[in-house]
Amino acid sequence: MDRRQQKTRQAVFQAFNKLLEEKRFNSITVQEILDEANVGRSTFYSHFETKDALLKEMCTDIFDHIFSYELHSETSHDFSSSDHGLQEKITHLLYHLKDNRRNVLGILSGESGGLFMRYFKEYLATMFDQYPECIRKDVPKEFAVNHLVGSFGEAVTWWIDTKMKMPPEDVADNYLKLIGYKE
Repeated sequence: MDRRQQKTRQAVFQAFNKLLEEKRFNSITVQEILDEANVGRSTFYSHFETKDALLKEMCTDIFDHIFSYELHSETSHDFSSSDHGLQEKITHLLYHLKDNRRNVLGILSGESGGLFMRYFKEYLATMFDQYPECIRKDVPKEFAVNHLVGSFGEAVTWWIDTKMKMPPEDVADNYLKLIGYKE
């Protein structure tokens, strides 16, 4: 993707997020996104087939970075030199949600929240699958991963609802204690 396309894509993301903060997902029209982003209809559709596809791409952009195997040093946190255990991975994820809280809160408001959580849980399932030591051997793997994903998704929802007051390290530590995980 060239620089011009990246700028256009970013402008559409920002416009969509701004609109999500102001109104419900189903109430937002493509025309409103176009007006806010100052792009043409054909430009929008060359990047995204639908408004749902735009939401999925926004989530994918957030999650691809959060869930990447390589962790980099960032302004609010640095896990680049750690061993990438589950504790570090979860803490890294929480820092990113906190750093992107404006976008995340906009997406989570209204109907788009369900789609966001569905995409989020798909990534979580992949993450937990990479740490087989957190999956009990006496429980079917699919059942265990589903439980881990659901409980962590609810923990994140609780954390967001409490305005992320608890530090990411504490949220990760408490969650891992609850599931009985020891590194």
